[in-house]
Amino acid sequence: MKLTPISLLPFLPFLPTLVSAIFQDEVDHIDYHHQLVGLPQRETTFFHRPRRDDKASLLYTLSDVGVLGAVNPGTGAVLWRQLLATNATAGAPARGFLRAGEGEGWLVSALGGDVQAWEAIGGRAVWGVTFNEQVRDLEVMEMTEKERKDVLVLGENGPETVVRRLAGQDGRVVWEWREVGGGIPVQVSTNVEKVFVVSLKGGAAGYNLRVVVLDTLHGKRLDDLTIGAKSDVQGPEDVMFVGANSAAPIVAYTDAARQKLFVNVLGTKTRQEFPLQAGTASVEIHAPHLVQSEPHFLVHSRTATGNHADVYHTNLKTGVITKAYDLPLLPGPGAFSTSSIGANVYFTRVTDNEVIIVSSASHGVLGRWPLDETATKGSALHGVSEVIKRTSSGDSYAVRTAVVTTTDDWSLILNGELSWSRPEGITGGVAATFAEIPENESLVKSLEQEAHSNPLEAYIHRVKRHLDDLQYLPAYLNAVPQRLISSILGTEVSGKQGKLARDSFGFHKLVILATRRGMVYGLDIGNKGTILWSKRAFEIPEGDTWNVTGIQAHESTGKVTILGSNGDYVELEADTGKIIDSAAPGPEKTVQSAVVIDTASGPTLLPIGIDGHISSLPADRLPKQTVVTRGPGGELKGLVFLSNGTGTAETTSWVFSPPKGQRIVNIGTRPSHDPIASIGRVLGDRTVKYKYLNPNTIVVAAVDDKASTLTVYLVDTVSGQVLSTSKYDGVDTTKPIETAIAENWFVVTFFGEYALRDNTAQSLKGYQIVVSDLYESDAANDRGPLGDSETFSSVEAIENPEGGGLPSVVSQTFILSSPISALQVTQTRQGITSRHVLAYLPELQGIVSLPRMFLEPRRPVGRDPTAAEAEEGLIRYHPAIEIDPKSVITHERGVLGIRKIITAPAVVESTSLVFAFGIDVFGTRVTPSFLFDILGKGFNKLTLVSTVVGIAGGVLVLRPMVRRKQINGLWGAS
Repeated sequence: MKLTPISLLPFLPFLPTLVSAIFQDEVDHIDYHHQLVGLPQRETTFFHRPRRDDKASLLYTLSDVGVLGAVNPGTGAVLWRQLLATNATAGAPARGFLRAGEGEGWLVSALGGDVQAWEAIGGRAVWGVTFNEQVRDLEVMEMTEKERKDVLVLGENGPETVVRRLAGQDGRVVWEWREVGGGIPVQVSTNVEKVFVVSLKGGAAGYNLRVVVLDTLHGKRLDDLTIGAKSDVQGPEDVMFVGANSAAPIVAYTDAARQKLFVNVLGTKTRQEFPLQAGTASVEIHAPHLVQSEPHFLVHSRTATGNHADVYHTNLKTGVITKAYDLPLLPGPGAFSTSSIGANVYFTRVTDNEVIIVSSASHGVLGRWPLDETATKGSALHGVSEVIKRTSSGDSYAVRTAVVTTTDDWSLILNGELSWSRPEGITGGVAATFAEIPENESLVKSLEQEAHSNPLEAYIHRVKRHLDDLQYLPAYLNAVPQRLISSILGTEVSGKQGKLARDSFGFHKLVILATRRGMVYGLDIGNKGTILWSKRAFEIPEGDTWNVTGIQAHESTGKVTILGSNGDYVELEADTGKIIDSAAPGPEKTVQSAVVIDTASGPTLLPIGIDGHISSLPADRLPKQTVVTRGPGGELKGLVFLSNGTGTAETTSWVFSPPKGQRIVNIGTRPSHDPIASIGRVLGDRTVKYKYLNPNTIVVAAVDDKASTLTVYLVDTVSGQVLSTSKYDGVDTTKPIETAIAENWFVVTFFGEYALRDNTAQSLKGYQIVVSDLYESDAANDRGPLGDSETFSSVEAIENPEGGGLPSVVSQTFILSSPISALQVTQTRQGITSRHVLAYLPELQGIVSLPRMFLEPRRPVGRDPTAAEAEEGLIRYHPAIEIDPKSVITHERGVLGIRKIITAPAVVESTSLVFAFGIDVFGTRVTPSFLFDILGKGFNKLTLVSTVVGIAGGVLVLRPMVRRKQINGLWGAS
């Protein structure tokens, strides 16, 4: 077949994807990635040797966001990760379990009803089983009759308690024990010869402890013990259980006043009580988990200002517990950890000032190292340690301790010195926004003063200001050679002595990130996502989540406002994180959401009440637009505000309620920055289809669970009028449904049935994306009822010829090869650059950038495009969209748990800034229409300069020669 230019036109849209992959020299230059595992939990973090004969250990953790990972303790680098909880970033912290058998090359984890074993070296799955019960505890049996390490799983399914013994090699069930109505299961433990099941028996007034003793070989009940009296324990969280596989495992709890500690050696019927430090607020118990270790444990008591510890010994023959010694009360929360070498047990204490090692046998300090105040950003809360006895240098010791601090950092301290620190607190992000770097405050004040002065005074003031600026001229001149060389060689130009400063391209911005734990972070995206500052906005109780409803950055003031659902708010400086004003969360949820509105005093963040109502507002905060809220029944309401002289009063202008049986699952709104570069689309035959550019539109997705249908409504927010409706059958309403809208088009993604066009009787199920374009008329060169009117009214009747008409909708459905979430559209300064749809790929752990030309609903179906259509860029419709690896902007990086993607325009039109957060944090710059307005990093400036210099030199050399030749020619002619 002869190839002609016209025949190649249909393939032109595919050419950008062939070169859209990130260049090698742009990796870690235009993008950045914080590879994280989440905040480690005390009971699921430990050092473990992945091979029996290895001397080196790795650091393992199952974090509060459901990530299981292995970290190199020498460098802090993540060796491997597995995401166990897919929704842990949005909800409450994931409560999982992680255990490792001594000398074994595998780990076992449990989360929800899933129990899985993993290779300790590479993180590959060894086996996995799923149960109907929720796992309440997980332990590894260190000693069994077949010289293997099996797994004990305690599960709860309503009133039923289930204990299973699983083979450590393949996960098969060796035996199981069931009981109905036995109470609330809390823990399972084992010693050399028995299995102990601890539960709570009682009711709302309180509980007592119940211990069921099982046979390790067959799981038969051997004994049933009741410990203490009713009302001793208020709930499962009050039970402290340690030493699960030691020779003498114990269970402990405190009284309500935190004055006494009650301890029971499992298998005995008596409990023993010990006094606690006066003013104790919380208690933790630390003990070894190895059968060969001494039966010693440490009780760590925290008061409001300090921490104290007592060490106890257990007599294996009599079961009597005696106090051996105590450690003094020191300021700060402090952290203790346990490590074993054979039978010897060591306790490591980390305070604000030092690291101390003591033996469990006596109170003598074996090692002490001062802790640099700058080593950690906060006080240690909990940690794990590994003690090494240096036999070559006498009785000296070395210790490395991985601690979690009050600033949500995970740091490793080696003999008192900071080895590395990981910002694990930035996982669990719930809201983020871009913020401009504040301008120089004195310059802003000077410009404001000049703006409010008469012309003569302003001129004199400006001359004086310029004269004052002459003091900076020497430094500027000294920097000129460096800037010139950097410009020629294409290297980086350093900032202004390390200070934050805007750049001419608009790439250097800040991102303010709020996490569910009450922390706020400031990231410098112009410096590879470096964390500039971190501040704790509020103390969020353990198990709760900071529910942020809105975040706004004020460019004029350089401040950021964050609103929460419980009436809380915090205002801070974007560049320093200094908290200007705040209000703590209340006991109840009072705010439904928050929205940025336009007012006479500028854009501001408006909280919306829990029932959809808004309280009276001052006149300067009167919204200029209709505010859409959710009513108590899930309906949408349009609220307008009228001034009554002293304030404002809300009025409901319209109400949108989906039909009976439907519930709203997603609402797509336009981005705050949505410029329109062209009001029409030029077709291949030179006609124009005019875009329907109503800025007051939202996309509402509602599902019917019984009918398995999805209905998408396009709603006018001024009038409440439904502009278009589309319905999709066979939709799985339990899976996420997301929408996005920009310019004159919107997209919807869901999992459902797709009817094959060539066979209407058959269909297939898969993840789909539906794109819809909105035009003013079906015909080209026709602007519909509006004609050439410059304005229109959304509240005019549709039947009125002078009013606004309904849009013409063109839709098309595509099947995706992978599920997508966190939809977002790229933004540029003028809207000239073509737009891409950004989405997260949870299965591929990447972020894809889908070109708008692929998501084109006007692609011809069942035929090749005509010459005019090919010239327009249309290609033949194919229902399947394969994810091209070149379109994945995270390239080979694995990005975990992305919850949301935000975008912002740069100063240059070609570039859009992208920031994604959830578990990992990722940022980059994308150029949907390529980098057409600035030179790329690979441009050889040195060659260009050399060429210009060479040409200039040649001109200087040849100019006298040419002139001499011309003169000689004139003389010769005469």
